[in-house]
Amino acid sequence: MSAKPKLYYFDGRGKMESIRWLLAAAGVEFEEEFLETRDQYEKLLQSGSLLFQQVPMVEMDGMRMVQTRAILSYLAAKYNLYGKDLKERALIDMYVGGTDDLMGFILMFPFLSAEDKEKQRALIVEKATSRYFPVYEKVLKDHGQDFLVGNNFSWADVHLLEAILMVEEKKSDVLSGFPQLQAFKARISSIPTIKKFLEPGSQRKPIPDDKYVETVRRVLCMYYNIKAN
Repeated sequence: MSAKPKLYYFDGRGKMESIRWLLAAAGVEFEEEFLETRDQYEKLLQSGSLLFQQVPMVEMDGMRMVQTRAILSYLAAKYNLYGKDLKERALIDMYVGGTDDLMGFILMFPFLSAEDKEKQRALIVEKATSRYFPVYEKVLKDHGQDFLVGNNFSWADVHLLEAILMVEEKKSDVLSGFPQLQAFKARISSIPTIKKFLEPGSQRKPIPDDKYVETVRRVLCMYYNIKAN
């Protein structure tokens, strides 16, 4: 196995993007192998590398890890982004769970029809502004600290910034009513490793386009229609 973590996924965001974010935040260089054909995927399946016959898959530390949450938890613990004790870890898990729920409304957006995309866009903004962002706004306001948990940079901060930027792609002024989150976004974006990841030319993936959608459909044989939430 490579000395660097090696990521197996499509050349696009999907479920791998949060893994890229966390590795980048930790300042860890990684390699990627992009799935472009059904044959590549079949070879991975036949090799037994995909425990549940799914990607993302990450090779590192002598392991082939699957299941996105397990991979993220491992990385957060390995690179000291998972709090100092069990109570902080529980808070991080709760906040990450919330941002995961919000991201779930966005994950399948590229695969929707044009009509369903408009409905889903409205739903994403509504959920973000009425259910999820108010929670993080209150947390930051109540404890008056720079970060979500223990006043230390953690996985929860990385995940929230990723979610904020994803929602802003659907509505650019979505943070207009959340001053704490506006300040949070500026602070976290200025952390050197995050700032580098946000710069052009990094391994951060762009908004999924039609080519990405077609590649995923072809490799995974996804020929059914996906409906909006």
